[in-house]
Amino acid sequence: MHISISVWLRVGGEKKMTAKTFHALRVSSFVAFNRAHAFLYALAILALLRHRLACLLSSPSLLLSALFLADLVLAVMWVASQVFRWRPVSRQEFPDRLLREVGSDGLPALDVFICTADPHKEPPISVVGTALSAMSFDYPTDRLSIYVSDDGGSAVTLFAFMEAARFARYWLPFCKQNDLLERSPDAYFRSNKGGDSEKMKMMYLTMKEKVETALERGYVSNDLLSSGEDDELFERWKGFTRHDHPSVIQVLLEGSKDSDITGNALPNLIYVSREKRPTSHHHFKAGALNALLRVSSAMSNAPVILTLDCDTYCSDPRSPLRALCYLLDPALSSNLAFVQFPQRFYGINKNDIYGGEIKRLYTITARGKDGILGPSYFGSGCFISRRCLQGIPSSPSLAQEVRVPSSSESVLRKAHEVAGCTYELRTKWGSVMGFRYGSLVEDYYTSFRLHCEGWRSVFCNPVRPAFLGDVPKSLNDVLGQCKRWCVGLLEVGFSRYSPLTFGTTNASLLAGLGYAYDAFWGIWCIPVTTYGLLPQLALICQTALFPKVSDPWFYLYVYLFTAAYGQDLVEFLADDGTIGRWWSDQRMWMIKGVTAYLFGSIQFALKKIGISAAEFNVTSKVMEDEQCERYERGAFDLGVQSPFFVALGTVAVVNLSSLVVGIARAATTEGFLHEQFAQLFLSGFVAANCWPIYGAMFLRSDGGRMPRTITVISLTVAGLLLVGFLVFHV
Repeated sequence: MHISISVWLRVGGEKKMTAKTFHALRVSSFVAFNRAHAFLYALAILALLRHRLACLLSSPSLLLSALFLADLVLAVMWVASQVFRWRPVSRQEFPDRLLREVGSDGLPALDVFICTADPHKEPPISVVGTALSAMSFDYPTDRLSIYVSDDGGSAVTLFAFMEAARFARYWLPFCKQNDLLERSPDAYFRSNKGGDSEKMKMMYLTMKEKVETALERGYVSNDLLSSGEDDELFERWKGFTRHDHPSVIQVLLEGSKDSDITGNALPNLIYVSREKRPTSHHHFKAGALNALLRVSSAMSNAPVILTLDCDTYCSDPRSPLRALCYLLDPALSSNLAFVQFPQRFYGINKNDIYGGEIKRLYTITARGKDGILGPSYFGSGCFISRRCLQGIPSSPSLAQEVRVPSSSESVLRKAHEVAGCTYELRTKWGSVMGFRYGSLVEDYYTSFRLHCEGWRSVFCNPVRPAFLGDVPKSLNDVLGQCKRWCVGLLEVGFSRYSPLTFGTTNASLLAGLGYAYDAFWGIWCIPVTTYGLLPQLALICQTALFPKVSDPWFYLYVYLFTAAYGQDLVEFLADDGTIGRWWSDQRMWMIKGVTAYLFGSIQFALKKIGISAAEFNVTSKVMEDEQCERYERGAFDLGVQSPFFVALGTVAVVNLSSLVVGIARAATTEGFLHEQFAQLFLSGFVAANCWPIYGAMFLRSDGGRMPRTITVISLTVAGLLLVGFLVFHV
């Protein structure tokens, strides 16, 4: 069937649109401003570097060398970031027109992949909510299959989904009869009470209690099971360990056989736990996704795949139709690899103290990349064309040899075979086929390789969030997650497939620079740590590092600082942000610079010389009540022993000391402000950002206060830095 598609373009200052469209595109009105600002700012950066170099050559010193290196890194990262401002675009979809054109019978089959790895960090009942929300899509159930990858090999997770299969018979009709938008039971019952929902809520709470009881016990006891058949199934788990067990594949719902209480067919629900052996490398999440890719190919082989994090539920039941507005466009489909929705989150506090929205990565830069080759793959909320992962040229049509999932012996035998830990040996899986191996950030790396192979992607950002996920609500968890990303990104940045070389030559110059900006996140630690410590220590030692207020060069620094922060603020506010959340976002950038980026870069360097190896640590989705209460009132949680907090406390103490000394000297020494205003301003600016740290170190007494040992170590390290600087200065 021919599908007529047109694009909303700005031509000669006008917007043009034909009568029949499935999606529209609009170039940002900021483009002209961004390019003009980039030209002026580039001239200012060149002038700054020239001035720094001239000062360094006339009076060589390690201090000036460190500042020159920091400025050089800032300049390089700024150049790379201009890719996102070159041609940002926004899009709009028209799913009703799509349905009128192709009809429900013309929609392709859809396989949904949900990955979980640890039932104690990723509660099974939360994963169940994600699966139920996907099963409730406004989509033909005979073309919808849900695959759950349990990389923890947990009997409790399987039990949770057996219960979910029973509950789905009631929940899916309830959602569609009441036209719900929130189709995750937990999300729905948080905001709705009374009426028929009370009966459904009781059913859900009963299921939840059974699952949580099994999780607390650590096994599935007979009193929780409803049939002898279930008891026989769980006998197989005896002797299994998380890292040593055979593949387990269980068809929990089969659309051709199972129906809900109204007689309508249910989607397919398949549990998969791939084989694990201590002697075989399992490649973390990428390996789990590739196992699902092969198992689903043997069972349903849908041409479109949706990947979801285990804690990310579907908030818009029509999101598949929005993605298909692009995937069914003949003008795009020949090289369209995936349609990425932004990651959005629920439960974020008023000012988003930990920058959990990650607005710049998930929306602002994604729109910028969409104007080039498309956004990166975020690992969740992404509709992928299966053929882009097959490693061989294929027809641009979404038509595949779709199969009906079956619990027949032959189908299950094949599925178990492809889920085996030795199946990939001497194959191209992970290198040319499937999700790519070689980095802890398999999502970023996979999309980078796809873009280098000639594929493109689309960023779909509807007004109503299509998917909502949970965010870490502990600072240590936030920084640990960021450190893992940093290591994975550096693995790509310093590989044979570096975006600076491989990306700029195989994708495009702009796309390569955009990927390089992400890959080298870790080097932010150089300018952030340098400007967070050296000017402040120099102020204490009465060493001027910046021009005097009367020097014309001083105003160059003023322009560079205010223009960069001003543009950042404007972009943040233009994306429906608030000043409070912007302040938290820029503060977290500085916090990550002296913690996650620094430690991630060190870990990567140690790995490269064979001293340590990067590990994939699952971010815990379980929070204590006190932690949640502190988060809700906006109090930082630093109540654990963490090396991150030593670095953070050290920087906070140095800046507070510098600020106090600077204010005292400004009050007693004539001309001090004239000579060292820039350093005093930096001390005050960083100290203002460190206010929550001072509270946790010295003022608070709750469970979120910094441990005394960490405070003492931070004070000691700050003192040693000052002594070392004094010795060096003398």
